[in-house]
Amino acid sequence: MKLSHILLGIIAVGLALTLALHATSSRAENLAKSRTLAGPAAVGMPAPDFRARDENGVEHRLADYRDRLVVLEWTNSNCPFVARHYRKDAMEKLAKKLGAKGVTWLAVNSTHSNTAAETVAWRDSQGFEYPTLQDNDGTLGRLFGARTTPHMFVIGPKGLLRYAGAIDNDPRGRVESPRNYVDEGISSLLAGSTPDPGSTQPYGCSVKYERR
Repeated sequence: MKLSHILLGIIAVGLALTLALHATSSRAENLAKSRTLAGPAAVGMPAPDFRARDENGVEHRLADYRDRLVVLEWTNSNCPFVARHYRKDAMEKLAKKLGAKGVTWLAVNSTHSNTAAETVAWRDSQGFEYPTLQDNDGTLGRLFGARTTPHMFVIGPKGLLRYAGAIDNDPRGRVESPRNYVDEGISSLLAGSTPDPGSTQPYGCSVKYERR
């Protein structure tokens, strides 16, 4: 075999290996990206990390609350279901009660047309103190798979999603003493056990996401 043929063979093999490595690297990058963007979140799995600003422009990252229990409450002040809970001070009282136990409560508004000024006006009219993350493009809502307002999520201190679903078992507001799933779930976690149920069917208004 001529030397030129041997050299061409070596070059061809090297080129093939380079292309194979490039393809493998691209597949790995795409897989990593798909995992980062994958949703919705699943109970028992790590909650999606997020970075979002509240109505005052303060940035919140899930990593900031690594060692705490976190409640996420999807909200929309124009939703009758949300308004009913706030008329009864249900969210505010529970957030205050859990806050005394070291639990962080964050509201999230994924309504595409909502503004920070509207959130401030709603907060001031209702008198609650927890921040509301502004998620106008729906990134955070889609990461968690938030479908309704309210839609509740409880994240454990190790970052695992431990509960997802309704605030209680009273979608029509007719039960005198409804079973509050978030309150129960937090109590279970603080006692070292797993919330039961870990998920329920959320009820309320659909989240008014920005169309893509």
